[in-house]
Amino acid sequence: MRFHEDPRALARLTPPPIIMQLHRDERRSLTEGELEFTLWFGPIPIRWLARHEPGPTPHSFADSQVMGPLALWRHEHIFTAVAGGVELTDRIELAHRRGVTGVFTRLAFDGLPLRLLFAYRHWRTRRALQRA
Repeated sequence: MRFHEDPRALARLTPPPIIMQLHRDERRSLTEGELEFTLWFGPIPIRWLARHEPGPTPHSFADSQVMGPLALWRHEHIFTAVAGGVELTDRIELAHRRGVTGVFTRLAFDGLPLRLLFAYRHWRTRRALQRA
């Protein structure tokens, strides 16, 4: 979980060509506080306000969209001790808005793009921890 406590973690976990611009980080811990940022999809800015809160287990945390492009976004980061290390499981609950915004979020935050995003994030996390 230490990796995720670093204020630079979200930028490191954002795959190119998306650019993450941090506006405000008011997290007191991984389980308390808010984070405001913009994801740039080329010239298209997508602004988010996420609240960090406790996850479903003692070794987890969650971020929920307070403001952003989706009707609902809750992402649980669940850490489980396994032989030789720690396993990270991402559990995501999401719902799309209607109209053009919903079409965009289905293209960017669902199905294959979402799987690719989290494959990239897991790869970057492993890589960063191996270097540490």
